[in-house]
Amino acid sequence: MASVVFESVHKSFGATQVVKGVTLEIRDREFVAMLGPSGCGKTTCLRMLAGLEEPTGGRILVDGDDVTYVSPRLRDIAMVFQNYALYPHMSVRKNLEMGLKYRSVPKAEIVTRIEEAARLMEISGLMERRPAELSGGQRQRVALGRAIVRRPKALLMDEPLSNLDAALRNRMRIDLKLLQERIAVTTLYVTHDQREAMTMADRIAVMNEGELMQFDTPEQVFAKPANRFVAQFVGTPAINLLPATYHGGDSASLAAATLVFPLTDRAPERIRMARTEVGIRPHFLKLGRLPGCVVGAGRVMATEPLGTETNVHVSLGDSVVVLVSEPRLALAAGSTVEVSCPPADVYVFDASDGHLISHGL
Repeated sequence: MASVVFESVHKSFGATQVVKGVTLEIRDREFVAMLGPSGCGKTTCLRMLAGLEEPTGGRILVDGDDVTYVSPRLRDIAMVFQNYALYPHMSVRKNLEMGLKYRSVPKAEIVTRIEEAARLMEISGLMERRPAELSGGQRQRVALGRAIVRRPKALLMDEPLSNLDAALRNRMRIDLKLLQERIAVTTLYVTHDQREAMTMADRIAVMNEGELMQFDTPEQVFAKPANRFVAQFVGTPAINLLPATYHGGDSASLAAATLVFPLTDRAPERIRMARTEVGIRPHFLKLGRLPGCVVGAGRVMATEPLGTETNVHVSLGDSVVVLVSEPRLALAAGSTVEVSCPPADVYVFDASDGHLISHGL
């Protein structure tokens, strides 16, 4: 196994810069998810690590060795593609064998490795079938088996669950995480699905427009987002963002819609100087007047019953927020409500550059 390091890696296609100075280190045997919207550069990073694209600048190290311009076949890295890329005319067994034969692995060891991978991936009964005879989940397992049978230094996966239905995708998330822990291989997993990243990864690299926004544990990315983009992209429903206005004097405060947060002397000076936005996650907003909370008056716009909970859309002055409430909530559209918010759960962002100024007021 091996560590993987990106050192100020850039990639341009003509005049378009798609990766902008990404620096990160994936530890030996760590599972890292690269998360971001389409076109943010995450797949390009994966392809540069695999050797399918050359960086415009910077270095890529695998196990301490500079592989920036090393041929893909010499990197000892396996990749699972979004479309699985199985050979349609070959049986499952032949698909698993192919990579080992190219590496001149002895026949006896090929048999041993394939039996081990088939048992691990639970595809032993499918070995003589062709890909067209398999379900989506079975093809996914074959593609993974073909990758791990090589015993690579690192395993790369590019949105491997995106072609599966929701129920199978949920099950495969758990299976993939357990598999990675069992084979203990350094893994880089590219996805735009925050649930996959949050539930599977040891750490998450959040990307946007070619830049690395934050690289931290799932818990930290959610609880302490580095900036407005990370806060918006991670979390369901999405965080509420409200324009805020600072009021000075003896009773300094930060007003966001109908919520007015008192400021103490401990509040960062930047709140007083910058144009700001307040971020509040829907699960931290509550209906009614609660002790220790800032309370604002609002009007119900709509409700979304989801079985285990209800999303409530409330108009607070000129802004609309979403809060998560109990199931089977009976609230008529247009009814007046009070909304409570704990000051400790508020985020304050600089409205000009999106950087986090403060977590808690």
